[in-house]
Amino acid sequence: TWKWVVGPMFLYLCERLVRFWRSQQKVVITKVVIHPFKTIELQMMKKGFKMEVGQYIFVKCPAVSRLEWHPFTLTSAPEEDYFSIHVRIVGDWTEGLFNACGCDKQEFQEAWKLPKIAVDGPFGTASEDVFRYETVMLVGAGIGVTPFASVLKSVWYKYCHDATNLKLKKIYFYWLCRDTHAFEWFADLLQSLEAQMQERNNADFLSYNIYLTGWDESQATHFVVHHEEEKDVITGLKQKTLYGRPNWENEFKTIAGQHPGSRIGVFLCGPEGLADTLNKQSISNSEADPRGVHFIFNKENF
Repeated sequence: TWKWVVGPMFLYLCERLVRFWRSQQKVVITKVVIHPFKTIELQMMKKGFKMEVGQYIFVKCPAVSRLEWHPFTLTSAPEEDYFSIHVRIVGDWTEGLFNACGCDKQEFQEAWKLPKIAVDGPFGTASEDVFRYETVMLVGAGIGVTPFASVLKSVWYKYCHDATNLKLKKIYFYWLCRDTHAFEWFADLLQSLEAQMQERNNADFLSYNIYLTGWDESQATHFVVHHEEEKDVITGLKQKTLYGRPNWENEFKTIAGQHPGSRIGVFLCGPEGLADTLNKQSISNSEADPRGVHFIFNKENF
């Protein structure tokens, strides 16, 4: 028995030592941005830190707890000179981090007063494979949209610098939210992408649909009077917000018809129930013929 136990234990101890060493490396918080509805963005720098799109890190703040590590998805792009996370204040630890960063104070917070942060990672996720496809479907539910902030930023940087070498040619982005609270910080990124794509006469590169799942059309009658306006009354985007849940069967069939003979990557960050639905649709809408359209499903659950 000891022969089977010693090997795994040795590897486990090595892994713990590496994680401890990485957690002791200095991390500098360069900026704290307060977004609406108690969401904060931490922009940080760490020597030798390298990331890919959609990866996540573990974060410890000794000022809040000396033992607790919490995972957060990176929302920055690899092309940026910092890495960032978005933290929604929903519990004791996040509330403690919010206060430790001075976000509960009205006056300007000096950088040297910000708390020390330990970072372990980054760690890989399914979202890293986005650039292996010519066509992708990105589906985010609620705060599960964070990995795709990194993806969309990186796509834009790559597109601006050398679009000819970018294999990815078309993005279908779906964002499902129960209420309007989660729209605030991410809508700014989409507005920027929307404007820049139009400047380059490539508005079709990104197709996005935003669904407010907590409402239906009868509850949204107040906004119907604004439907003819150029921009959406909730998000400020040209694409109008939709109410209810997507008809996934229709969405898959439409995309399959527009991209015959393609391998289409389907990426989800959301609950298990939605993962089951998308997985079934990916299978049922993929053709048996190897030359036909195929949907490749990838998921991250929270």
